[in-house]
Amino acid sequence: MKFLSTRRRHPLAGLVVVVLGLVAMAGLYSAFGPASADQSTTDTALIAQGRKLFVVSCSSCHGLNGEGIVTKDHTNYGPPLIGTGAAACDFQVGTGRMPLARPGVQAEARTPIFTDVERRALCTYIASLGPGPAIPSPAMYDTAGMTEADIANGGQFFRTNCTACHNYTGKGGALPNGAAAPALLGVEPKYVFLAMLTGPGQMPSFSNGVLRPEEKRQIIAYLQTLEHQPAYGGSKLGSLGPVSEGLWGWVVGIGGLVAATVWIANNGARAKKKKG
Repeated sequence: MKFLSTRRRHPLAGLVVVVLGLVAMAGLYSAFGPASADQSTTDTALIAQGRKLFVVSCSSCHGLNGEGIVTKDHTNYGPPLIGTGAAACDFQVGTGRMPLARPGVQAEARTPIFTDVERRALCTYIASLGPGPAIPSPAMYDTAGMTEADIANGGQFFRTNCTACHNYTGKGGALPNGAAAPALLGVEPKYVFLAMLTGPGQMPSFSNGVLRPEEKRQIIAYLQTLEHQPAYGGSKLGSLGPVSEGLWGWVVGIGGLVAATVWIANNGARAKKKKG
């Protein structure tokens, strides 16, 4: 203590205190802060297998080390994957969006080309590049046991955050620049959860800090009820909203009135008198 008290007025004393404070804060954060990915990346054999798959199938767009590739006009030919985590990889590869079949406005869902084992290896390698969201456990998106209150909450979250792009019935819709929000009905709950977690394409990311896993689960439960919801008003007209309803109203409704008016004009009492 005598050593410290005699040097507390040294010109570098303040700097030393700041450095020690930063070191202490970093240690506390690493010890008690929430981890952004909870899956182990210590399986070197699995990472090595994933690395081989990545070099063959992904590196031409995303770079040999996942750093991404920037074109001459400073746009991303393939975005960097460092820090995207295993969850983003599992969504893109599991839905067949990646590897990309052909360049376009957005990657379309198709039959996956990787097996489950290959996908696990590839996503483990991606996770090893930097911390990011981990693949959720099945319990996080399993809707068994959800109550009517949970489904109602899910509907509220969906109408607030999702209907602007995905339509109020989850049928999808058009986006700017030729993109489209995909339909959500019939999609595996896992990939609905992963899409909310990682925010693929133009979709915003709803991390677990923004939308809790339980709330994501409620949204999935609500979407499942839409798949079996009857058409209380008659025909659903594709559930595409005011476009199809307006078209039906103009063509059938107004068209029918015009046709009836023409028929009455041609076959009414005055028309018969003129013919007579």
